[in-house]
Amino acid sequence: MSDTRIPSLNWLRVFEAAARNESFARAAERLNMSAPAVSQQIRALEDHLGRKLFERGARDVRLTPAGAAFLPVVQHSLASVETTAAALFGGQSQARITLQAVTLLAMSWLPAHLVAFEAENPGIRVNVITGESLADFRTILPGREPDLQIGFGSVTDFADTAEPFLNETLHVVARPELIAQVKTAADLTKFSLFEVEAHRSGWHQLLTLFPDVDLRLMDFRMVDSTPFALSLAAQGLGFALARAPASDQMVAALGLEYCQIFPQISGVQRYFFLSPGGGALPRHAAKLKTYLTSAIV
Repeated sequence: MSDTRIPSLNWLRVFEAAARNESFARAAERLNMSAPAVSQQIRALEDHLGRKLFERGARDVRLTPAGAAFLPVVQHSLASVETTAAALFGGQSQARITLQAVTLLAMSWLPAHLVAFEAENPGIRVNVITGESLADFRTILPGREPDLQIGFGSVTDFADTAEPFLNETLHVVARPELIAQVKTAADLTKFSLFEVEAHRSGWHQLLTLFPDVDLRLMDFRMVDSTPFALSLAAQGLGFALARAPASDQMVAALGLEYCQIFPQISGVQRYFFLSPGGGALPRHAAKLKTYLTSAIV
């Protein structure tokens, strides 16, 4: 076998159908082919691989051990191609929007709103890719070109074409059993405080409201994202800062509660709508942007 590449991917499709139906004739019916054509393509695949894939009987065929080992790989590969094609291209009458959003927003606030948007617009489907750092939103990778972006940062982080979207409000959250042990801000010295290093608003901004608290006694643990911080808090490992409204659904899903002895504070950063390349948004992407904007009014 001089070339390891299979010359015809249709051979794999024919092989899978024959294995699933245990018959070349039934596979031919399913594929709208003749039985001799099925047999010929199976033989070509076997010759290429250098192994028999089927034991031929008078009325049916059965996989050899080599064929049985090969079948799951082929089925997985064919299914992957089909599902990826459906996700990327859909039907002829179906429009697709690729939305890139900050991970927290994509995991918590966005899903329900996207479901509602698609229900109102049955001819449109929204694919979501995530980003975390500013670099993620400035570097567009081939095959992942978004139609619309929702980034997070300060107004100076983005181009002049960026449009303000969601603000954020910070809340202290933890498991209920940990919250029950905190009566004053000083009680937080007994716990880990998860801080998202990329955000400009955090524990220091909150705890400076309590002059008697010595920040040097606090156990700050740096993490790279709010979903990670909330996940650690959900495991009872410490306290985190929720960022409403983006994190509301995640807080509820993880069983976290707000620690009411601490005030809510406004973050100094926010979410922005971004147009990749700075040009006008595609028609359907503009429609999605309008819908999401109306969802916070």
